[in-house]
Amino acid sequence: MWKKISSLVVLLMVFFGYQQSVDADSYYHYGEGFDWYNPWSMELRTGTNGGMFNCYWDPANVTFNNGMMSLKIDSNGYGGYTGGEWRSQERFGYGLFQVNMKPIKNPGVVSSFFTYTGPSDGTKWDEIDIEFLGKDTTKVQFNYFTDGVGNHEYLYDLGFDASQGFHTYGFDWQADHITWYVDGRAVYTAYNNIPNTPGKIMMNTWPGVGVDDWLAPYNGATPLYAYYDWISYDRF
Repeated sequence: MWKKISSLVVLLMVFFGYQQSVDADSYYHYGEGFDWYNPWSMELRTGTNGGMFNCYWDPANVTFNNGMMSLKIDSNGYGGYTGGEWRSQERFGYGLFQVNMKPIKNPGVVSSFFTYTGPSDGTKWDEIDIEFLGKDTTKVQFNYFTDGVGNHEYLYDLGFDASQGFHTYGFDWQADHITWYVDGRAVYTAYNNIPNTPGKIMMNTWPGVGVDDWLAPYNGATPLYAYYDWISYDRF
């Protein structure tokens, strides 16, 4: 029920003209329960990134069923691959970002939840990541980029296989730190060169190429699915 209410609240906020960039000082809540595709608050990516992203982003790979969103990696029928990417319409600044999800378990692929803004948005590249490397879903990777500078990867041992059930992952982004959470428990904090540009909430699944040392070689298995039950943002 709360997922339906959350989607209705988002729709009403957009209808009555809430700003696209959420960066004021008052309390604010945003949530998606994935009961349906809501074009007023979300968009599905079409196109390619190139580089290590060995896929074409196909909106057909993003589906909503039984109050859940799935992101699929599939064959394009011509020897290549398609992936799925979801992003918010709004941009969000400092606050608590959370996702309840189940990633793909398969070498060579990534299932993610992150915030991003960059040159395509007319801003510098700032990003905060939660990434599951399908080669070992008993771990989760945290990372961030500030004005395009990354190399802040931290691999956290979960103590369980994330692909076997839904768990809640998140990060609290503030001006002087980022703290990542697993099932409500703080597990890692970064303090250096923290990003400061509001970004869109994004999720995607993709096979890698040229990054075997990081992801392990992709074996071409399809279709592969990551599942997302809900996401939320709170600025207190």
